Amino acid sequence: MSRSYMAVVVCLAFLWSLVLGFPEKEPSFKQRCQEFKPLSYVANATVNAQGFISAGQTILYPSNDPNCNRPSQNVSVDICRIALNFTTSDRSHVLSEVWLPQNWTGRFLATGNGGIDGCTKYEDIDYGVKYGLATVGSNNGHNGTGGASFLNNDEVLKDFVFRALHSSATIAKTLTSKFYHQPPKKSYYIGCSGGGRQGLKAAEMYPKDYDGILIGAPASNFNNMSSWRASFAGKTGAPGSMDFISPAMWQGLIHDEVLKQCDFNDGVRDGILENPGECGFDPARLLCREGTTNSSACLSLAQVGIVKSVFSPLYGEGGELVYPAMQPGSEIAASTGLYSGTPFPYSVVRPLSSFQPFQLKNKKDWFRYVVHKDPLWDPLTFSGKDISLAQSLNPLNVQSFPNNLTTFHANNGKMIIYHGLQDQQISSFATNRLHNHLAESVASRAQLDSFLRYFQISGLNHCNSGPGAWMIGQSTLGDSERGFRKENNVLAALVAWVENERAPETVEGVKFEGDRKGGMVLRTRRHCAWPSVNRFLGSEGEKGENWVCV
Repeated sequence: MSRSYMAVVVCLAFLWSLVLGFPEKEPSFKQRCQEFKPLSYVANATVNAQGFISAGQTILYPSNDPNCNRPSQNVSVDICRIALNFTTSDRSHVLSEVWLPQNWTGRFLATGNGGIDGCTKYEDIDYGVKYGLATVGSNNGHNGTGGASFLNNDEVLKDFVFRALHSSATIAKTLTSKFYHQPPKKSYYIGCSGGGRQGLKAAEMYPKDYDGILIGAPASNFNNMSSWRASFAGKTGAPGSMDFISPAMWQGLIHDEVLKQCDFNDGVRDGILENPGECGFDPARLLCREGTTNSSACLSLAQVGIVKSVFSPLYGEGGELVYPAMQPGSEIAASTGLYSGTPFPYSVVRPLSSFQPFQLKNKKDWFRYVVHKDPLWDPLTFSGKDISLAQSLNPLNVQSFPNNLTTFHANNGKMIIYHGLQDQQISSFATNRLHNHLAESVASRAQLDSFLRYFQISGLNHCNSGPGAWMIGQSTLGDSERGFRKENNVLAALVAWVENERAPETVEGVKFEGDRKGGMVLRTRRHCAWPSVNRFLGSEGEKGENWVCV
């Protein structure tokens, strides 16, 4: 055998050893996404869409219900998107979106809905993946903002009350584990309003689903809350009626008087109430004097009675407390909603760029399609009998007013609740009552504090917006974009509590000029864990360091 031949053989053998010695190149994130087969792990489902979405791209939703006002969503980071349709019974199904970020931190997040709607909050899904959490959201088992889908279909109602969230989270966790080849180390939930109710329900029914739950302005005590909202049209009267109080009077005359009587209770006049519960607002001070000719500068005796009624609790036919009063200070936003004289109006802040409210379907749908099962039911006939009927039915225990969260606590779960003190949709006093109710189920307040913290956010309207330092990191809208740090982001504070046992004592919020993130800071505030409240001690009311929790 020639030397040249031997050299060739040795060379080929060496090259072959190199080939065998190097592992195959890892597939790219994009390739992994394209090759992933979700239906290998999920039964009774179809894939509506799947693919890699790069940061900055916009996903279009042309078939989304227009009442949801979410035709598209910009994506903040590189993700693998999986859109599923899975059945929950032979009469119900759920649409869900699972977004798996390339910058995964090992955490999982589920997002809630709002009101009685079936609108996927794509903006909150994006909020999760932005900070590295594999995130899921769903339509909660029906489309749009109305309740017609509930009529004579308990399966759809079951999805709304509890099943859609639990099922979509379970499926999404499975897909997360298979895609990343390891399960999430911790699981979280965020939701506000109706999404707050969902979070409470999850902690009560499925205490192992989440390690940390962040809920805002929860629609707890749901049946009674719906009755409370229904009662306002009867209190205010119809627009144009003799004693009807116009939005302008609520926003000017009455709101100004609330501030005149109560704003200085916290130590500074800044247009924001830190503790509406100690306000003691007396509308009789606005009573017109005899001979007054300018009726827009004062209130008639009947109008004083209307204002007192608005700021009074709702009681049932037997004199039992149904729901707490509306807190004073929310008049500006409530004037075009609950105080507008229209049965059951509610609004949400959309689109994301403007903070302008728009009207959605009326919440009278709950009474029409669920309580009475009568599409022709007239909300103007609402009375104490409707309150009693809703209470007695309590469909699928939608009430969501748990007597305790013992099992959630036993599983080392942590919960943060926040509520805006200018909430125009759900009274913050109701969440005070919920907190006190849960406190009665434990041996001491310290025991409750070991797994649940409640923060009142002064100057925050319903879930988002308001004149106060309302951006606390509760959502895409509430993300001040100052970093994912426990000091100024409530979701990060929850993560730190769950993973490092660092319970938050305060949550810092910020208010930008025009709510333009990154712009001029108008005020900051360290919001206190209730029952502590903020008191002003310094010289500049807009700086957080000049306030102390007492």
